Amino acid sequence: MNHFELFGLPFQFDVDNGLLATQFRELQRRFHPDNFATASERDRLLSVQKAAQINDAFQTLKNPVSRAEYMLSERDEDIRGEQKTLQDMDFLMQQMELREALEAISECADPEAALVDFEQQAAIMYQQQLHKLAQLLNQENWFEAADAVRKLKFIVKLRDEVERLEESLFD
Repeated sequence: MNHFELFGLPFQFDVDNGLLATQFRELQRRFHPDNFATASERDRLLSVQKAAQINDAFQTLKNPVSRAEYMLSERDEDIRGEQKTLQDMDFLMQQMELREALEAISECADPEAALVDFEQQAAIMYQQQLHKLAQLLNQENWFEAADAVRKLKFIVKLRDEVERLEESLFD
C-alpha cells in the first residue's frame, strides 16, 4: 500500500491538506500504540510499526517536495538523496545571480525593504516552479518532473537562505 492509498487519496500531486490531516488523525487514533497496551506482543509491535508508517507517510505527503519525490520513486524515477548535477545552465546562472544579489542585501541602504522585495521574488519563483511541477506530474512526465523537483529544491534552499539573512539582519 502506497502513502496515497494509506490515506485514501488519489495518486496525484495536488492533495487536499485538510483531508490529509483528517485522515492522519483518524489513522493515528485507530493505530496508536496506547490502544494496544493490553494486546499481544505481536499486535503491540504491529501497532508501533503502523503508527510509524502513518507518521512517515504524513510527513512525506504534506511537503510538496517530498511528495513529488515520493511520486517519482513510485514510478521508478527515484531522485531522493541523489547528487546529480542539474544540466539547465540558464537556471543555474540565475541561481548564482540570485545568491549574489542576496549576499549584497546586507549592504543596501535599506536592507529590510530589499529583503522584502527579494523574498517576494523568491516566493513567486517557488509558486511558478510548484505549478510547473504539478503539471508535469499530472501529465505523468516523470523525467521532466524529476528536473522540476531538482529546480524546486534550489529555490527552497534560496528561500531558506533568505530566512537566515532575515534572522541575522533583524535579531
